[in-house]
Amino acid sequence: MDYIAGWFWKASQYIERGGAFAFVSTNSICQGVQVPIIWPQIFARGQEIFFAHKDFYWSNNASNNANVICVVVGVSSGRVGDKCIYRDSQRQVVGNINAYLVNGPNVIVEKHSQSISGLPEMVAGNIPRDLGNFMLSSNEKEELLQGHPEAAVLVRKILGSMEFINGIERYCLWIDDDKAALANSIPFIKKRLDAIAAYREGGSERGKLGVDTPHRFERTITAKATSIIVPRVSSEKRPHIPVGLLGNDVVISDAAQAIYDAPLYVLSLICSRMHLAWVSLTAGRMKSDLRYSSGVCYNSFPVPLLTDQNRIDLMTCAQEILLAREAHYPSTIADLYVADQMPEDLRQAHERNDDVIDRIYIGRRFRNDTERLEKLFDLYTKMTARPAKPKKGGRAK
Repeated sequence: MDYIAGWFWKASQYIERGGAFAFVSTNSICQGVQVPIIWPQIFARGQEIFFAHKDFYWSNNASNNANVICVVVGVSSGRVGDKCIYRDSQRQVVGNINAYLVNGPNVIVEKHSQSISGLPEMVAGNIPRDLGNFMLSSNEKEELLQGHPEAAVLVRKILGSMEFINGIERYCLWIDDDKAALANSIPFIKKRLDAIAAYREGGSERGKLGVDTPHRFERTITAKATSIIVPRVSSEKRPHIPVGLLGNDVVISDAAQAIYDAPLYVLSLICSRMHLAWVSLTAGRMKSDLRYSSGVCYNSFPVPLLTDQNRIDLMTCAQEILLAREAHYPSTIADLYVADQMPEDLRQAHERNDDVIDRIYIGRRFRNDTERLEKLFDLYTKMTARPAKPKKGGRAK
């Protein structure tokens, strides 16, 4: 938790018998994993947020300028008149302000073990637990294959968040059980595997689980056909989540999230403006960058029931986005997704995708992200509501 949480709690105790308080705070107390820790204790006292000023930059004149994103949050112990949200010199009167500073019910977005919308499972990528010994630079790969062409079946391209976004080429040793003997017959690889075995032998109990299979990553999952990669950390300044589609010959590392053999419409949903609005509130932060979590960002994302035609439309949108990216090869994701410099064909492909998704949710384009979030919180509330327990001799209504 941010240290400011303590001041919110103390002030909440102070006004328990009546009163109100407001603080300027880092915006992270109203985002991601901190919300379920901080705000239920305040709401449990019957207190409510009666005004808020959304994100703005705060800096000072110190030599090491502290430039952070802040909010102002006002909390009252009693009913007040109009509740107001301020942003960019605009004032919005609302019915309720929740812990995410959105007009909506006081719902806390929890971590979910599976998608509430029935989307395919998202998991962390493959864990090497190798002290770097599985990894190969481009030069190391070329030297290995020049000396031992038979090792080609033991090498694969590997991508984490940084490699995918910036187009960095990196490789790894990927050794199936039936190729372990071949791997150990090559001195360069055997030296690496011996180092991995020694590292795991001296590790924790969990680390020692792989001591008898030093030729394998701790987690070894690949796709039968394709996989969707979602970076764990990406810049909040990008206009879309930088999601990608990979073939089954590429290993996704644990520096990224993966959805294996998923239908293409899932990519369309993840790179939508709708999903970015949700992630911007529910994700944790690394400085100001988004930390994407499967449990909170993906599994909690509310999606209406999709028809067969909806899925077809979304698949078409995803294909158009991927083709537009391909047309600008070798530009990287980092090159293509600079907000004011996106290629026009790629920008239009995303516009069409957002149009299709918005209409699935509400039958028209949303006016802004505030309206998107109001709809998402309403849908999340309905999708996670627990059915009433039936009374004796009756049934749940």
